[in-house]
Amino acid sequence: MTTYDYDMGIIGGGAAGLTVASGAARLGAKTLLVEKEKNLGGDCLHFGCVPSKTLIRSARVYHAMKHARDFGLPGVELPPVDFTRIRERIQSVIASIQKHDSEERFCSLGAKVVFGEPGFTDEHRIRINGKSFSAKTWVIAGGSSPERPSIPGLDKTPYLTNKEIFSLDALPESMVILGAGPIAIEMAQAFSRLGTKVSVVQRSNQILTKEDKDMADGIMEVLESEGVVFHLNSSVLEVRDSGRGKEVRIQTKEGKISSLFAEQILVAMGRAPNVNGLNLDGIGVEFNRKGIRVDARMRTTRKHIYAAGDITGAFQFTHAAGYEGGIVVSNAIFHLPRKADYTFLPWCTYTDPELASIGMNEKAAKEAGIHYSVVTEAFRDNDRSLAEGNTAGKIKMILNDDEKPVGIQILGPHAGELINEWVAVLNGKVKLSTLASAVHPYPTLGEINKRVAGTYFSPKIFSDKIRKGLKFFFHLKGRACGEE
Repeated sequence: MTTYDYDMGIIGGGAAGLTVASGAARLGAKTLLVEKEKNLGGDCLHFGCVPSKTLIRSARVYHAMKHARDFGLPGVELPPVDFTRIRERIQSVIASIQKHDSEERFCSLGAKVVFGEPGFTDEHRIRINGKSFSAKTWVIAGGSSPERPSIPGLDKTPYLTNKEIFSLDALPESMVILGAGPIAIEMAQAFSRLGTKVSVVQRSNQILTKEDKDMADGIMEVLESEGVVFHLNSSVLEVRDSGRGKEVRIQTKEGKISSLFAEQILVAMGRAPNVNGLNLDGIGVEFNRKGIRVDARMRTTRKHIYAAGDITGAFQFTHAAGYEGGIVVSNAIFHLPRKADYTFLPWCTYTDPELASIGMNEKAAKEAGIHYSVVTEAFRDNDRSLAEGNTAGKIKMILNDDEKPVGIQILGPHAGELINEWVAVLNGKVKLSTLASAVHPYPTLGEINKRVAGTYFSPKIFSDKIRKGLKFFFHLKGRACGEE
């Protein structure tokens, strides 16, 4: 019988890898965790979720201070932003969380941590730092990196990605952002609020292309009102360094060519899986430009090798990576054939207002050929939203032919928090009538969840048929004001 150095080997110390390492080690598996960066935590902690949300919070506070008069407060004259102070705060938050994702903690759980660039020498063995390590089971969770698009001149022009933007020495006076996905739009609003003149270039006719256009347009309208300039239906012809700063030449769908000049360029046009150097071809693990091919149990084409997180190219969210890590533990350690189910996986874009979703939106329903209906409720009709000065946005509920909700989208304040009630409702198969009759505290933003369910039932409950029946059986006298 073949023996191996470890029961479980994990490549990548991000959300997926850490979930597997923690679970496997605590369950008694001899575990090896390999990370190519100098610290554990992955892209989310160091270059993604944590620094971006920290920056967004600073920008939101600065924006609120500038609009103090809107809340009946004295106006204030604010000095320009010192980005080094924001950068220090970002690093402080990262350092606080890093303690939880430290080598010492995982060693205390029983997992050995090795830093360096690994590569498979066979299907059970890697080589790293001149040493060889074998494991019975492997998990590839190396994450993803910013994709560099094929734009003429980009290789000769300094530009930013999410790996550099949070450690700038100074706030850029101006910035052109290439792409209009979640990272691009979050950074567009944050830097605009801090004082940067921001332009966004997008190839299609809407931002956040995976979202329904009405919801994405709602965010774009807010950002435009705050000074962000959008160039939709525009392709990038060339970028270059010029005497006037960095130049981005763009062409519209109609063929009009123009140049944008800025101090910085932020490239946010997708992600690429971190598969280089792993020698996956040599061990028979299939992958393409999007990521490693896996089945519903997160197994690669080598059944003892799993993959999870961004490197699969499926759902590039930290919470999805953690979920997939749990699927791996169930299959590899407990040997239970548990499959990943993304039917009601939530996600959120952290602009102000936020846009949160779970399940199908209208685009997905149309692509799936599902006949659906839509029920909406506006935040301008929510008392707490009005009290806090928020009037933009709405909640949208998508129902199938059986009149069951298959998806929810929320564009509004704290949408990422509000979607959590729907995580419980949809995953727990809670009836809409239960939500509609549940008591929510007043005044709260969360009442909008109850209201949209009530809006669905309202035409049924207050129909002419019901009213006439009640009048007949209980001798109700009808309207007290106006004609019957």
